Amino acid sequence: MKTLYLDCFSGISGNMFIGMLIQAGVPFEEFQKAMAQLGLDGYSLICQPVNKLGIQSVYYNVLLDSEQDHHHHDHEEGHHHHDHEEGHDHHDHNHEHGHHDHDHHDHHDHGQSVKTAASLIDATGHHHHHQHRGLAEITAIIEASPFTEDIKQKSLAVFQALAEAEAKVHGVPVSDIHFHEVGAIDCILDIVGTIWALDYLHIEQIGTSALHVGSGFVRCAHGIMPVPAPATAELLAGLPYYSTDIDGELVTPTGAALVKTLASYAGPHPEELIHETTAYGAGTKDLAIPNVLRGFIGECKKF
Repeated sequence: MKTLYLDCFSGISGNMFIGMLIQAGVPFEEFQKAMAQLGLDGYSLICQPVNKLGIQSVYYNVLLDSEQDHHHHDHEEGHHHHDHEEGHDHHDHNHEHGHHDHDHHDHHDHGQSVKTAASLIDATGHHHHHQHRGLAEITAIIEASPFTEDIKQKSLAVFQALAEAEAKVHGVPVSDIHFHEVGAIDCILDIVGTIWALDYLHIEQIGTSALHVGSGFVRCAHGIMPVPAPATAELLAGLPYYSTDIDGELVTPTGAALVKTLASYAGPHPEELIHETTAYGAGTKDLAIPNVLRGFIGECKKF
């Protein structure tokens, strides 16, 4: 079976995952055209070669029109929508407000950009002024897209996992979890984009190494949170992960939700995997270790 093994020695975010898949052979122009079919606006996509401590990799991210001015260098760094940043690259707007940032550009300080975007309504139940999108609205956007049923179902399963983790952590029903309007764009593009790119490469199964989560604390809408952030920790249940003295959030909620939903194996690199392609997706920040997600693609028996 055509297999992808994720080597998460510097964590994982949605944007790192997509950058790695682009280096592995997904044409960026085709990716942009596919994402345009979601009918979202107010954003542009960044894709550029970067070198992280000697490793040539691809940095991909979503640049929101509303962030262009003050967020531009963040992006370079690895935006986190929130403050999460993750070191990764994406905003993971998932952590509720601040959370999103997790995956979004991972704006934390990590370098991951996090864009997950789950902005909760607030513990108080008050809506913020911005428009929020709940799971029902996001489901409608994905269902209305021209993608295959398989891509739609996998994308929705990742969103469901994210929303359930946020709901459990915050003590509210899943229906009260809302993705901030801005974060939702990032989040939808990160999740649907990853699933679409995996389908483009005909990946049939995914395995993952133990995930390096980073350490310390990240700032989000609710205040200062420990790494891994609570929603990320919830999503990592059942998966092997570890922490080192690298400061920052390396696994965003979006990255954790993708691994949780898609990987059917977690452990050391399988001896049976004979890889033909090695690819690297960069996180935003520069760390003491290469801030990249490595992917090995090749043939392997079913996990």
